[in-house]
Amino acid sequence: MKETLMNRKNNELAQVMDDFVSTMTAILESHNPELHARDFGRIASISSGIITVAGLKGVQSEEVLVCPPNAYGMAFDLDMDVIGVIMLDETDTLRAGDEVNRTEKVMSVPTGDALIGRVVDARGKPLDGKQSLSGTSLMPVEQPAPEIMDRAPVDTPLQTGITVIDTLIPIGRGQRELILGDRQTGKTAIALDTIANQKGKDVICIYCGIGKRGSALAKVIAELKKRDAISYSVAVVSTEEDPPGLQFMAPYTATAMAEHFMHQGKDVLIVYDDLTRHARAYRELSLLLRRPPGREAYPGDIFYIHARLLERSTHLIADKGGGSLTALPIIETEAQNISAYIPTNLISITDGQIYLSPLFFRKGILPAVDVGKSVSRVGGKAQLPAYRTVAGDLRLTYSQFEELESFSRFGARLDEDTRKKLSRGRRIREILKQYRYSPLPAADQIAVLIALTHGVLDDIELADISDAQKNIRKAANTDHQGVMEKITAGEKIDEKAIDTLVKAAQDAVKSLKKEGADADPGTP
Repeated sequence: MKETLMNRKNNELAQVMDDFVSTMTAILESHNPELHARDFGRIASISSGIITVAGLKGVQSEEVLVCPPNAYGMAFDLDMDVIGVIMLDETDTLRAGDEVNRTEKVMSVPTGDALIGRVVDARGKPLDGKQSLSGTSLMPVEQPAPEIMDRAPVDTPLQTGITVIDTLIPIGRGQRELILGDRQTGKTAIALDTIANQKGKDVICIYCGIGKRGSALAKVIAELKKRDAISYSVAVVSTEEDPPGLQFMAPYTATAMAEHFMHQGKDVLIVYDDLTRHARAYRELSLLLRRPPGREAYPGDIFYIHARLLERSTHLIADKGGGSLTALPIIETEAQNISAYIPTNLISITDGQIYLSPLFFRKGILPAVDVGKSVSRVGGKAQLPAYRTVAGDLRLTYSQFEELESFSRFGARLDEDTRKKLSRGRRIREILKQYRYSPLPAADQIAVLIALTHGVLDDIELADISDAQKNIRKAANTDHQGVMEKITAGEKIDEKAIDTLVKAAQDAVKSLKKEGADADPGTP
């Protein structure tokens, strides 16, 4: 009985094995494996932030390469024998001889509405601890600049909220306006004021921090959150601790994100803070890749690197969506030398510059804008008509005042006309002073300028000019809202509207008027 049972189990097991073998045989006979060629190379050498790879013949420029286990780089130098790769991750874990694989994809970053309100790195990865990005599309970081026939004239102002800029150095949507000056003169503050002033104006802002200290970037992000500017902004940041490849990629990443919105017909403002560090990162990469150094050891194509970046900022024609991309690149000068290599390059690329003087900064003239060395080559055509009506001669008057003030320090005896010009000039300077993070609406600026140009403030002591401004703005917004709304809407103001605002200003400053105010402006 036991033997019969054993035989039956053996037969069943044999049947199962036969079925398994026959099934596997059928699968193997029906499977026709396809062979795929895989292009890979080996690391030939490793330097700080770059590697050279041998054996990759078909790589395209800016293609993303992967070094196991998870280090990414971008093909940058395509030589006959080796490929120069700038690393987007640290190279500490890599060794000569390690395998390098192609992805057959160019460097791309996520773009879309999901980025608004977020802080990301140069690869588009979130740094703010919030949920991962969703609903985004990938866009190559390198894009050709719009063609000439696809560009429209700059005809809409971009209000910064800073009186001296909106009045004397206006910026239009689609313009590239350079901000330059020595370190710690308020360059980033002007950019952040401009971003804060775009609240409610349907402008998307992108702040690009390049190679800055982590603490400095944290302060910038904190200010954007404090002013509720982060709700319509994107922050793309790379710190000085990041590999030079990430610092180099940051502005191109930010521009690709901005272009996505521009092609949707939206107005975008992008701040590059700053391109001096970007140039240094590119110089470091180029020297490590053995590219020939040029002036100040920068590679010969540094001009092209920045030109192809800033040329992507423009105002598109209606057929292309009608969007605009306004660029505010920032660079740092050394000892007020604006004729150095990088400053002169960027001055020639951009549509004007705002120069911040350390001398003005030390004197407490803030923002420390040197009107004589600053210019806007485009924005004047987009300026609100009220500015041109009220402040047409203000720049010339202020420049003449600065020369007269310098001359008066020699102790020369001054005639009455010169004294009046000095007195008016000092009041212009007080009006153009502005606290940080306190942008003013265009209509408020114009109401004060009308009072200034019509002599309302001539009898006000310099120490009371700030209070006089507040009184004038309050009176104009309280009693003459219709006139202020017309100014904001871009309508021209007639003599009747000007007389109305002058009368309102005179009534507002009555209590501040004193006899003999600024009686001897010629005394230094």
